[in-house]
Amino acid sequence: MKVNEIYRSVQGESSYSGLPCIFVRLTYCHLRCTYCDTEYAFYDGQDYTVNEVLEKIDHFDCSLVEITGGEPLLQKESYSLMDRLVERNYTVLLETSGSLDIQKVNSKVIKILDLKCPSSGECHRNLYSNLNELNRQDEVKFVVGDRNDYQWARKLLYDYDLTDRCSVLLSTVFGKLSTQQLVKWILEDNLKVRFQLQMHKYIWDPCKKSV
Repeated sequence: MKVNEIYRSVQGESSYSGLPCIFVRLTYCHLRCTYCDTEYAFYDGQDYTVNEVLEKIDHFDCSLVEITGGEPLLQKESYSLMDRLVERNYTVLLETSGSLDIQKVNSKVIKILDLKCPSSGECHRNLYSNLNELNRQDEVKFVVGDRNDYQWARKLLYDYDLTDRCSVLLSTVFGKLSTQQLVKWILEDNLKVRFQLQMHKYIWDPCKKSV
């Protein structure tokens, strides 16, 4: 499998924010979101076997692991990696764009579905059948760039009863929409969602890698 980076840091997003976490960032992505902050993962990486990745993960002595990208589900080895991690009693998070089928993902893996809002330019790639595969441990994430994105996300919440099905996370496109504005909209509409910051971008330089 092609791996861009493996490192330990503080989880910056999701309901696991603030916890120490090992990140396995896999190479390749078939999307080109307008606000992408990991373009360096489109092509760059080293070849690893699943066993070699597991050895690196074990070295960190941390029980929380996130498989991310890029788009991790583009590589078939990601499934066996997640299965092996579950067998070893790791808490495993998968961050995926939601444009690829998640049916084959191990049921014990916590899926974080990053649905693409209109301003991303990739909204048409969302695979909405994935929403029927989610359960209470899973999460749906919306990165909101403007009022239209927010209204689009709000409609999806109602259309798919998302807040009754799983945790829902809303954050802003960093540097484009103010956090205060998004929080104001959430409170005005009394949405049962979790507002989140990309915590790592406030702790370190927003452009810094491996954090």
